Amino acid sequence: MDRTARLLLILAIAVGAVVGLGAFTFGYARGYSYLTNNPSACANCHVMGEHYAAWMKASHRSVATCNDCHTPHNLVGKYATKAYNGFWHSFYFTTGNYPDPLRANARNHAIAEASCRSCHAEITDAIEHGTRHGANREKGKEEFSCIRCHRHVGHWVR
Repeated sequence: MDRTARLLLILAIAVGAVVGLGAFTFGYARGYSYLTNNPSACANCHVMGEHYAAWMKASHRSVATCNDCHTPHNLVGKYATKAYNGFWHSFYFTTGNYPDPLRANARNHAIAEASCRSCHAEITDAIEHGTRHGANREKGKEEFSCIRCHRHVGHWVR
């Protein structure tokens, strides 16, 4: 066997091992469930159990699923975010190196903020234009953020 054939064989074995391990992991972790809008998929991982249980009792349960708040409101953005987060969730779950309590990164924080502003546009527009909350802050001092004050809304039980 010449050198090129040997390298191709090694490459094929390596790619096959990665694809096989990935497919096994995807099936074992019920990764297919993350392609749906079913919120129970978020509770596949025990780390999310408390968040899911709180959402089940919270006010947003009747109007929003996990994807409504935690993914962009377009098809490509939604599944790109699911793929990105799914990879990192799998990585952290596998290594056991996840923060406790869980914290949203800047990208996911921005997605949730955009979701608040989208669903509550009438309110957020009024706030941004100087009424209610906005009237009490100095212009240019602090950026308006729904999540800063209402970060537990979707998962908080009163």
